[in-house]
Amino acid sequence: MQKLLQNVHIGANLQRLREGRNLTQDSMVIQLQLRGRSMSRAAYAHIEQGIRNVYVSDLILFKEILDVPFEEFFTGLSPVKN
Repeated sequence: MQKLLQNVHIGANLQRLREGRNLTQDSMVIQLQLRGRSMSRAAYAHIEQGIRNVYVSDLILFKEILDVPFEEFFTGLSPVKN
């Protein structure tokens, strides 16, 4: 699986979208498990905190679970300038 390296933090948007659907982190993990992706709540929390990088396949599942376009994960973010 290929990871997306988070040099720009998408976790706040992921949390906002999850809470907008009235989902807890635990319920998000359950939804992932129902789709065949085993993930602990702590691992999911680390994604929201920007500690853990995101697998592309997980981002696809987040989109499916939250029923949003991919652009929603990147709302308000700007590229890092070197």
